[in-house]
Amino acid sequence: MKLNKRVALLSNRNFRHMFIAYTLASFGDWFDAIAIQVLVAYRWGVDPFMLALIPVAMALPAVLLGSFAGTVTDRVNKARLMIVCDLVTAGLTLAILFAPNMLLLLPLLALRAAASVFHGPAQQALTRQVVPTEQLFQATSLIGLVNQGSKVAGPLLGAITLVLMPAQACIILNIGARLLSALFLSRVSQSSQTALSEVDESSNKIENKKRSFFAEWREGWMFLLRAKIVLHTILFGFFGLISILMIDYQFPTLLREIDPTNESLIGWLISAIGAGAVTVLLVLNRWNRISYGLGLGSGYVLIGTGIALLGLCPPGTGTMLLLVFGFLIGMGNGFYMVTLNYILQKESPPEVIGRVFGIQNTISSLVMLTAPLAGGILIRSIQVGHAFILIGITNAALGILAILFGRMLWPQPASRSEFGDQVVKDMQ
Repeated sequence: MKLNKRVALLSNRNFRHMFIAYTLASFGDWFDAIAIQVLVAYRWGVDPFMLALIPVAMALPAVLLGSFAGTVTDRVNKARLMIVCDLVTAGLTLAILFAPNMLLLLPLLALRAAASVFHGPAQQALTRQVVPTEQLFQATSLIGLVNQGSKVAGPLLGAITLVLMPAQACIILNIGARLLSALFLSRVSQSSQTALSEVDESSNKIENKKRSFFAEWREGWMFLLRAKIVLHTILFGFFGLISILMIDYQFPTLLREIDPTNESLIGWLISAIGAGAVTVLLVLNRWNRISYGLGLGSGYVLIGTGIALLGLCPPGTGTMLLLVFGFLIGMGNGFYMVTLNYILQKESPPEVIGRVFGIQNTISSLVMLTAPLAGGILIRSIQVGHAFILIGITNAALGILAILFGRMLWPQPASRSEFGDQVVKDMQ
């Protein structure tokens, strides 16, 4: 029966084309990321400060445009918006291929990240449109499976490609992946044009009156403040993400103390984290739903436990044990990521999903701009191992609170979709 449901999901032509497009884009991005790191660090030999500006440049557009991008998403055809984003990304990637230095590379990366700011909410909103409610959890876990699987296979395939071809070849592969993604999305747009236009028409008409862009932008924030389940989910993610991102860029610092001679250890650890997430996602893909508090709480407990155990590792700890702890972190990431996306999609009416994910993207990117710096200050104040233990315990404690008070923070009424629709009607 469960197998039949998964087959039915992939037999959905619209979802299948969107899923293939997302897969191509995800793997292409990882090829590109590996190539840019090699190009910047090894070919150009830039200093660590300039390297640190890369994630800042890529996060800043989401902080500035995230909530507005969500509003745009809810006003237009989602598939067409994703096509435009793919084509813009391909064009900017081509420009990156010819960038001569960091002064030109950083603004190009920022512009390309701005296209992703619009692509993400559109992809989430399109999923909500083309997937029946009873298959939504499976669709979310399947997309998450690709996301985490690309983190395992993408760097490995990128490394193999770099052995056989120059770094520029990986960038060209990303251009091709984005063009193919746009091609598959164009088939979604054509095959579901009527259905999509009906949804867009109904979502853009409220009492037969046209509303302004800023009225809809404000409505997105008002929905978030009134829909307590969605609000609690984003706030929970916000506080947990602060602590996680404080040490997310410090894994090499910790591993350097544990084994200063093994430079490849960080790559193995990242692959172990991805493998743990893939394992959980394969299991979750067989389910139809998950308890909100249990899913989010279990995720943070596993992430926190893995981080704390890594912090406890003395110099000379065996690689296999480190990979086991990384696998735990990945399992937690799988639980948390799927549950978070499922809640935001399930509890948000289709006409506001873009705005909800846009706001969530803005908040996450704002944390990304500030938390790594705070983590660096923390590690300067105390030993890196102690910082990992502290952050791990904090995350595990948040997870335990979510499990214990899950019914209070995430009450799940009999008809959740009607609840979300009623919140929108009250705002109107």
